[in-house]
Amino acid sequence: MDVYRQPSAMEPLLPKEQSARLSELTCEILKASGRLTGQVHSPLVLKQVADLIREMNCYYSNLIEGHKTIPRDIERAMQRDFSHDQTQHDNQQLSLAHIAVEKLMEDRLADVTVDVYAPDFICWLHREFYTRLPESQHWAVTHSGQRYRITPGGLRDFMVEVGKHTAPDFESLPKFLNRFHSFYGDKYILESDRLVAIAAAHHRMAWIHPFGDGNGRVIRLQSHAQLIRHGIAGHGLWTLSRGLARWRQRYYASLAAADRGRRSDLDGRGNLSDAALADFCVFFLETMLDQIQFMSELLGLPALRTRVERYFQFQALHLNRYREEIMRVARTLVDEGEIPRARVQEITGKAATVSAEIIKRGLDEGFFETPSPKGPLRVAFPAKIHEFYFPQLFLDLPVESSAGQLA
Repeated sequence: MDVYRQPSAMEPLLPKEQSARLSELTCEILKASGRLTGQVHSPLVLKQVADLIREMNCYYSNLIEGHKTIPRDIERAMQRDFSHDQTQHDNQQLSLAHIAVEKLMEDRLADVTVDVYAPDFICWLHREFYTRLPESQHWAVTHSGQRYRITPGGLRDFMVEVGKHTAPDFESLPKFLNRFHSFYGDKYILESDRLVAIAAAHHRMAWIHPFGDGNGRVIRLQSHAQLIRHGIAGHGLWTLSRGLARWRQRYYASLAAADRGRRSDLDGRGNLSDAALADFCVFFLETMLDQIQFMSELLGLPALRTRVERYFQFQALHLNRYREEIMRVARTLVDEGEIPRARVQEITGKAATVSAEIIKRGLDEGFFETPSPKGPLRVAFPAKIHEFYFPQLFLDLPVESSAGQLA
């Protein structure tokens, strides 16, 4: 068994293979990201979609880790309504922790001096996640069946195997993380290489495997932080985790392949395979592009308006009164984000007393919301409309064990 003690063991840190394909993908991603951001004009609609994407991100991150929590259960958890089933209750807590840490991370990154590559930042993500979980979820089990406690934010203090890969010696983890920081955080990495560097960093952090458990979540959050820091996150309008969950087997297979040593004298000059790292980076960037394009199609305003109309025509049949009027208000809010209450009379053509009833029913049903009893109406996306307003956003994917992968 090889035990890695020197950071040179994880070279190369950027691939040289497939440079043309990686450059092409970088250009396509930057163009697609710009188009996506330009599709949402209302700051309130952008915020609501970003909040929804954050829920989606935790849903798919749970799936990748072998846990399934449906959107309505996530919504209930956010209202402190937990399942009586212990497994589902635990999954809801994982979801809440993920959403809270992602939001906290995004807020923290408003400070441009925060270094997303620093070991302290990576440990902070782990600590913030685990401190939001109950004590019962601070334990993990090794492949040999040994039970051990997870210290929030603490680097692992034992050897671990991830599939066929033996992660670096735990006593050497600070050296590996410092090398990760100094290379990927280098301001001299060309902007044309930055997306490839984010992809490569994702694998190399998984290869280091710094924590006893929770590595997968932290790695995906840290990749998201890199995308935010370098202006490619599209204001939270898309998420990488959906694509990684959709192609979960390929994701893990590509990670495992890039763990392997150099195949021949033609396979780069580092300890690890340059070609396999390039393959992983191509997969990673193709996944990014696919998800940005998917969200661009989903958020196209004419199509979104049509889906809102169809929801009320064919699904909201329990609204015996004011269904058409509530639909008109909801459709307007999807366009504009926020309207004064008096505008409902103009939109529906109804008198003030009837408009007040329409507003009350729409608020009670969650089709729109308000910051105060007499405040403006704002766009809302409750869980019951997700599959109709945003079809295929939450894919019903099978749950598989993640043992031996990124735990």
